[in-house]
Amino acid sequence: MKLAFVYAGQGSQHVGMGKDFYEEFPRFAEVFDHVPVDFDLKELCFDGPEEKLAQTRYTQPCMAAFAVGVTDLLYQEGIRPQLAAGLSLGEYSALYAAGVFSRGTVISTVALRGRAMEEAAAGLDCSMTAVLGLDREKLQKACDGAAELGVVQICNYNCPGQLVIGGEKAAVDKAGGLAKELGAKRCMPLKVSGPFHTRLMKPAGDALAAHFKTIDFQPMALPVYFNCLGGPMGTGDTIPALLERQVQSSVYWEDTIRRMETDGIDTAVEIGPGKALCGFFKKTAPGIKTYHIDTAADFYSVVSALKGATA
Repeated sequence: MKLAFVYAGQGSQHVGMGKDFYEEFPRFAEVFDHVPVDFDLKELCFDGPEEKLAQTRYTQPCMAAFAVGVTDLLYQEGIRPQLAAGLSLGEYSALYAAGVFSRGTVISTVALRGRAMEEAAAGLDCSMTAVLGLDREKLQKACDGAAELGVVQICNYNCPGQLVIGGEKAAVDKAGGLAKELGAKRCMPLKVSGPFHTRLMKPAGDALAAHFKTIDFQPMALPVYFNCLGGPMGTGDTIPALLERQVQSSVYWEDTIRRMETDGIDTAVEIGPGKALCGFFKKTAPGIKTYHIDTAADFYSVVSALKGATA
């Protein structure tokens, strides 16, 4: 078995996330009891309200704390991956899994990232839209055709037939219309608070770059595949530069999955609420077996399955 840990991104959060883990596992509770944030993370995760949990500045540290806690539990069980990756926000948890960040550093850093992204989006008339059933070349043509109205870019290459565009609302709406003319099956506006993974997030990238100068980056103990590359880092790349770039450029998740398949990954565990990443694997590389961990029951099931596979 060649195993990857993959970490969910923003949007899959829900009220109640982590509560069963907290009640059952002291190791997980330790993470939630000592988070370096300025709000009651436990109360927000366990009790909501949903509207506050969905705000970027709160979602990101909540998701990271959940991911850190589950990763620690898997490591405690002796289950370790051969590589890690995460969708957008999840990339930071992948780096935690690889030993690059300490627990406190990763949670405080994504808290700063969430605030910076909210601030970068403040005052912008922006939107993001999922485009279904169109290839990336035709969607790029649609974006090019709408560029005269403002910034519009392909933000996410999630899987075959599922792409996301974002930017200034007028340009995004125009690109969505052009995408339909080019054969898109559906264009669905997303409930998001900013034009994430577009060049409009440059102020957030700048804030992260300044922050990265104040923290320590440890060597990776295992490979991490990066969103903006669709695979592992190259000789001239650095983790701070890739993370600064990530927040303001496209997420090549489909490419990441294909690279995993090429590199022999046969099993992936999605860590985080929901099953979105498992769905992307099934549409991109159905030969890779997937598991997900959202609840304590999921955790027990995955540990049993993976220990059985290596027995």
